[in-house]
Amino acid sequence: MPDTDATPIDLEDLRRIVAEVLDVEVSDVTDDARFVEDLGGDSLLALEVIVVLEKKYGVKFTEPEVQGLTSLPKTHDLLAAKLGAA
Repeated sequence: MPDTDATPIDLEDLRRIVAEVLDVEVSDVTDDARFVEDLGGDSLLALEVIVVLEKKYGVKFTEPEVQGLTSLPKTHDLLAAKLGAA
């Protein structure tokens, strides 16, 4: 069961998740950092981020949405919209 209670998505929690999956320091996951270009992620790690978020929040991302998940703010905004917590 997803651990959401219709509360806003915690940006710092999301930052920690991305940092853990990409194996970088949390401080490296800035709002301007792009997952692949700036943080050294590859398509496999990007997919792992998606899988972790889908499991944690109980959502599904479409292929076009996945293509747009390139930074923390974009990911946060889409996740919040999907959960109705924007």
